Amino acid sequence: MKTAVVCGAGGFIGSHLVKKLKAEGYWVRGVDQKRLEFARTAADEFLRLDLREQKNCIKAVKLESGVPDEVYQLAADMGGMGFIHSAECEIMRNSALINIHMIHSAAAAGIKRYFFSSSVCVYRDMKIGEPEMPESGAYPAQPDNEYGWEKLYAERMAMAFGRKNGMAIRIARFQNCYGPEGTWQGGREKAPAAICRKVAEAPDGGIVEVWGDGSAVRSYTYVGDMVDGIFRLMHSDLEGAVNIGCPQYVSVDELVATVAEVAKKKIQVKHIDGPVGVHSRNFSNERIYSTGWKAQTFLKDGIVLTYPWVKKQVRKAARATTPG
Repeated sequence: MKTAVVCGAGGFIGSHLVKKLKAEGYWVRGVDQKRLEFARTAADEFLRLDLREQKNCIKAVKLESGVPDEVYQLAADMGGMGFIHSAECEIMRNSALINIHMIHSAAAAGIKRYFFSSSVCVYRDMKIGEPEMPESGAYPAQPDNEYGWEKLYAERMAMAFGRKNGMAIRIARFQNCYGPEGTWQGGREKAPAAICRKVAEAPDGGIVEVWGDGSAVRSYTYVGDMVDGIFRLMHSDLEGAVNIGCPQYVSVDELVATVAEVAKKKIQVKHIDGPVGVHSRNFSNERIYSTGWKAQTFLKDGIVLTYPWVKKQVRKAARATTPG
């Protein structure tokens, strides 16, 4: 039986990755400073550790049975666009500490396969309709935010440790990921979850507020597709960063319209000032396609799977705050 350590297993993508690995027959240790908020972990063992401290990273990658076959590093201080723009210092400090200590500890422990979760935030702002950007387009570097700068540095650090220590390093640059059992309120939620929440809270014919003019274009990748891409990448021979994302691109207003359609509500959009991020994302997925991976779930089908779950959380929260 293969063994794996998933760091960030208490988070959205990490928790779904644990389920994927278990389905593939792995023994899995999950590591996070928090437990899952919405479900029980599928991990065989779960350690609550603050990975900003090196001693905890060392503990994370040592098993009683020896060295784990694979380490998946998804732990990070992150959230939606509002959080990314309001917590620059916390993001850079916390994530840098985690990534420095994790790659060093993995190398010292003799880990042979190491996955790092990066982000398309490493890329510059793009204009709507630009040709697809390959992974090499991250250089010369001009990320739109500090979260992207930290990710780019962490990529370089992982590759350097890999070269020196003979580790197979696999790096995925995630596009926006969504699905059930993810953060849906509180400021750290991503756009799909936030829009699902707003539509669930709004009456039929109600108004939903959207930051910016609604024209910003994004690709949204369903979490089931994302973890399948991670697994395929980890077991491929693809070195260097690899984009993983759905090739369907939609505007924020189109995202709202899709959620409203699934909710069977008529929704009006009110555009307000707020952090929007880049104008557009449009990336080549040809490298990940070479593994046989392709997105199976496009936006409407993914929202069909996600909206009912968010709606249920909204109702639970409403009941919890209702007197009596």
